[in-house]
Amino acid sequence: MKDEENKALKESLLSDTEPSKAIVKLAVPATMALLAKAVYNIVDTAYIGLLHSETALAAVGVTLPLLLIFVSIENIFAAGAAVLAGRQLGADDKNGANTTVSTVIAASAVIGMLLCIGGIVFMEPLLKAFGASAAVMPQAKEYAFWMFIAALANLPAQSLNCAARAESSVRISSVAVITGALLNVILDPVFMFHWGLDMGVAGASLATTISQFVTCGILMWFYASGRSIIKVRMKFVRPSARLFKTVILIGIPTAVIQICLAVATSLTNMQASLLPDSDLIIAAYGVVQRLVLIGCYVIMGFMQGYQPVASYSFGAGNEGRFRESVRFAQKTTLMLSVAVAIVYVVFSRPLIMIFNRNPEIILYGARLLISQVILYPAFGLCYMMTITYQTIGSSRYGLFLSTIRQGLFYIPCILLLPRYLGVTGIYFSQPIADVFTLMVCLLSYKNMKLTAVSHMKIHQKLS
Repeated sequence: MKDEENKALKESLLSDTEPSKAIVKLAVPATMALLAKAVYNIVDTAYIGLLHSETALAAVGVTLPLLLIFVSIENIFAAGAAVLAGRQLGADDKNGANTTVSTVIAASAVIGMLLCIGGIVFMEPLLKAFGASAAVMPQAKEYAFWMFIAALANLPAQSLNCAARAESSVRISSVAVITGALLNVILDPVFMFHWGLDMGVAGASLATTISQFVTCGILMWFYASGRSIIKVRMKFVRPSARLFKTVILIGIPTAVIQICLAVATSLTNMQASLLPDSDLIIAAYGVVQRLVLIGCYVIMGFMQGYQPVASYSFGAGNEGRFRESVRFAQKTTLMLSVAVAIVYVVFSRPLIMIFNRNPEIILYGARLLISQVILYPAFGLCYMMTITYQTIGSSRYGLFLSTIRQGLFYIPCILLLPRYLGVTGIYFSQPIADVFTLMVCLLSYKNMKLTAVSHMKIHQKLS
């Protein structure tokens, strides 16, 4: 009886609660969970900094593009399933939501296995492609091995996590991720340092992998226990070309953001490798990217509160509620991204010093961090609009928006400017890309609202 009451409350939150309150109620635990997830990367980097080895820090830095690629593949299926299941719940098609989520989780498990095997087999050429020098390669391979093993848990866990968001079960999602993050904090020093298992960078990666398996286990228990609105069962696993096409079309804009970030990070490492002090710049950039991920998770956490409310409203054909959700999301996203930028600019040097005390790394890192966030509202607005276009089924334009910041605009800058300006070219690449991104987003905002109304009417007729 209690479980039934909890399910009714979750549905009421999506359908009846004032959109701003519903979004905040869902976004706060989602953001906390994502920030806890950021602990995986930050704690690893901080502990590795205690090894007092710039080579070890650079080794972790060159694995970041691989991590981002994995996250992008997770998001293709997880984000797509979350939006589609949210629409189905809004249209009172619970059986459809069960089929969507169960099938996507099964597919995620298979893909995770393929990524694990493929990553281990092709590890060295992949790391070379992402900027690993001969000095960095041995430790990069140690760190990457366990990262590939973690794919076995990460992909299904992310799909389970997004299913929980689609039905507003954010509490279990938060518990799972925070538990894994705390476990990682405890296990890292035990596995890394001489008084424990003395595994160095490999120990940091192994600790993270164990923690991620625990997170996956907690989410699997929740869905096996029958407490969820959406049911994950083998009988609901029904693969079909239509289902996968729909999920991929919805999910790919979010995934492409991560893919473009991975490509941009890789190209930046490659351009830095041609400059004097290359290993120092790469080490500093690796720290900066992990700090920037925290800012990304703040925006993404808020979007995880916005998306289920918007998806449910769209599926239910509630135009007024949908518009109110969009307005609140747009204002709040801009406020959050400005706040993130201010914090990083003001505390750039102290933040880099948490991870390394080498004066040159601090100098490069502080300048790189400021350059990455000085126009951070470009990321916030672009991501919010990408999520909205995903939600209303306008996947092509969502896909376009997802490519512009770190793809269409950043890649030409990072390929050209460092050739003529050296490391200063790296500093200027992101702000220039962000200026163009803001211009495109501002021009597209009015069209987004008109498209949403048009798609909602079409969706109502088809339903």
